[in-house]
Amino acid sequence: MTADSPATDRRQRRAYRVRRGAPYAFLLPAGVLFVLFFALPIGYAGYLSLRRVEVQGLGLGSGARQEVWAGLANYTDALTDAELLDGALRVLGYGLLVVPTMLGLALLFALLLDAERVGGRRFSRLVIFLPYAVPGVIAALLWGFLYLPSVSPLHYGLDRLGLPQPDLLDGGALFVALANIAVWGGTGFNMLVIYTSLRAIPAEIYEAARLDGCTQAQIAWRIKIPMVTPSLVLTFFFSVIATLQVFSEPTTLRPLTNGIPTDWSPLMKVYQDAFVTGDIHAAAATAVVIAVVILVLSFGFLRVATARTRQEGLR
Repeated sequence: MTADSPATDRRQRRAYRVRRGAPYAFLLPAGVLFVLFFALPIGYAGYLSLRRVEVQGLGLGSGARQEVWAGLANYTDALTDAELLDGALRVLGYGLLVVPTMLGLALLFALLLDAERVGGRRFSRLVIFLPYAVPGVIAALLWGFLYLPSVSPLHYGLDRLGLPQPDLLDGGALFVALANIAVWGGTGFNMLVIYTSLRAIPAEIYEAARLDGCTQAQIAWRIKIPMVTPSLVLTFFFSVIATLQVFSEPTTLRPLTNGIPTDWSPLMKVYQDAFVTGDIHAAAATAVVIAVVILVLSFGFLRVATARTRQEGLR
């Protein structure tokens, strides 16, 4: 018995080390992918943003173009760039159209699907969610041809009826056209998140409300909406981040109209600097600025939402 105890102790220690290291072994592939495809690109972008290309003479010959240290000069140029500021203001106006409309429709559809005596819930959920499965570029092309007067069936119908044909690809109507694409594609996802939260509410709460004489509208306003507030906050975060990163819709519609400049949104400005102008260092600095703004806004919204949730819990 005593002779076997050292071997038994070694096996137990080995089994303990295996159990202790098993979670890290499972996390290792995800950690490697995170480092390779997330951390390293961010670090490299930060490195590029602190450097610039110095051209000597006409820039011809070997050694005429050298990469030198620039410090914060690229960030100073990005923060004082009028084109970037104009793009940010355009995205702000775009977001004021997209976020309230999309979340309002998502909440409305979720409440309608959760109401009593509503038939065809599965089919309705599929129809509302299906646009989210369409890639953004394809959705932009689809709506772009519907907006284009020469091929649009909508313009043809208005022409046959003798009604005015609005140009949705120019002026202020362009914001509505772009917002419509985002709302059409994103409402289904947000609706599904809110609807899932509604289905998790215990039925006993509704029964008690009906016994107290509450109507369906009162139940929706006083019970359902307050109880799905965390889901509304979550979808709000997702919508704001997606709005700040708008790129594919205006880029796809740009060949169809002269109303969309190459720097319509901040990410389009990054693409223009990096792949058209060839100034990868300025593009990296602008990308870092955009990432910091998104991080600060997300953190601020999260703090506000957390504080509000705690206050409601104390009540």
